[in-house]
Amino acid sequence: MGTRITLYDVMDYVTAQYPPKFIQGLFDLNKEQIDVALSYIETHRAEVDAEYQQVLQETEELRQYYEKQNRERAARISTLPPPPGLEAAWEKLQASKARHQLQS
Repeated sequence: MGTRITLYDVMDYVTAQYPPKFIQGLFDLNKEQIDVALSYIETHRAEVDAEYQQVLQETEELRQYYEKQNRERAARISTLPPPPGLEAAWEKLQASKARHQLQS
């Protein structure tokens, strides 16, 4: 396609059934680029779907790995006092987080 956009980026929207014109605008592609991408996906659908599922699985595994790796760090950071001069903003943020947790 001549861009840094992968077929798997496009697949996220194809599988969600977004219209081609929306996908084209989202990635700032010209008509030829989106047509080539969608044509390739359609022609090689089984192969692209299999690779796409693998990409999704690897992405989820990485997300879980980094979430686990950073859990302790995030907990430690959350106990730190607010930066000097930002106490009021910090309190407002904490109140917003508390409200959000109640709504969940």
